[in-house]
Amino acid sequence: MRRLIVLRPEPGNAKTCAAIRAAGGEAIALPLFEVRPIDWLAPDPAGSDALVLTSANAVRHAGPQIERFAHLPVVAVGAVTARTAEAAGMSVAAVGEGDAGDLPPLLARIGSLAPLHLTGREHRDLGAGCAIAVYASEAIEGVDAAPLVGATALVHSARAGERLAQIVDVAGLDRAGIAIAAISPAALAAAGEGWAAAVLAPVPRDDPLIAAALSIDRPVAGGDKTA
Repeated sequence: MRRLIVLRPEPGNAKTCAAIRAAGGEAIALPLFEVRPIDWLAPDPAGSDALVLTSANAVRHAGPQIERFAHLPVVAVGAVTARTAEAAGMSVAAVGEGDAGDLPPLLARIGSLAPLHLTGREHRDLGAGCAIAVYASEAIEGVDAAPLVGATALVHSARAGERLAQIVDVAGLDRAGIAIAAISPAALAAAGEGWAAAVLAPVPRDDPLIAAALSIDRPVAGGDKTA
């Protein structure tokens, strides 16, 4: 069975590695980013009617200021984000299982006209409400690319796809000796072409991504399979 290389930052990296091992696979942690809080100024809570959370990192790194918005209904993307918000004492009104593209209909469902989106420094513009960055994913320098050879890399974001391609190319490695499994079409596209295999998770969640990665056989030199 191929080794699976987990590129996402902690604490998600450890969780994905544990899930891979529970499924009988071999997991190697190789995070490309480190998530850190950044300074932010909380606006007047009276100006917002819902709190949008597209990552659990917003709850983890927003600091005590997030408590000012604990009374607002939360619209979360992903079950992990929803559970993290609930554990922090918030009330989750709606949960999307895809990506940020799910948010407009969810906000419409709860009648939100002025949502506050607490998010990362690099984020997708929702085109509604106010977005404030409360954390940043900083690139880790000096990543050793050697473990990627003959393995499958799990790509959890477009930024990870771009960084993976950069690290592999700078190290002079042959993409045809490395396979990738991506959580979304954007993540797959960002990684570029030329990989031994390139598969897409059927839905943008961790377990389907792991299953897709485990489905990849030994790489075929010079091949490029997509699914």
